[in-house]
Amino acid sequence: MRVRALHPEDRNGWEELWCGYLRFYDQVLAPEVTDTIWARFLDPAEPMEALVAEENGVLLGLVHCVFHRGTWSVNDVCYLEDLFTAEAARGRGIGRALIEAVYARAREMGCGRVYWLTHETNKTAQALYDKLADKPGFIQYSKLV
Repeated sequence: MRVRALHPEDRNGWEELWCGYLRFYDQVLAPEVTDTIWARFLDPAEPMEALVAEENGVLLGLVHCVFHRGTWSVNDVCYLEDLFTAEAARGRGIGRALIEAVYARAREMGCGRVYWLTHETNKTAQALYDKLADKPGFIQYSKLV
């Protein structure tokens, strides 16, 4: 298994994983949203990137991240927005490998920090996250506008 940047020819495998991720969180997005984020991942001018875990030509997991400025540091920060491993491939260290690849990419980009959110009910993921990062105790608030 290797982690690598997303390629244009990955669309079908990526979209299968993306749809699995959306189902996990019981979400549905309009096709134009998926098309737009796909295009953003492939545009080097965009501050978004996608990495995939691949084995024998099959995509097993994905991670999406957004690089942005912040108010608490001169360095940019990296928001790990989406992380998903195909159900059949879970328990093989793919999630850990994807997170560590984001850490490496963030260092390459000069970021000072990587952060992410998960749902409070996602206990399986939290067991991994607790090993790989600090939990600072902040509570997220959100409102669609």
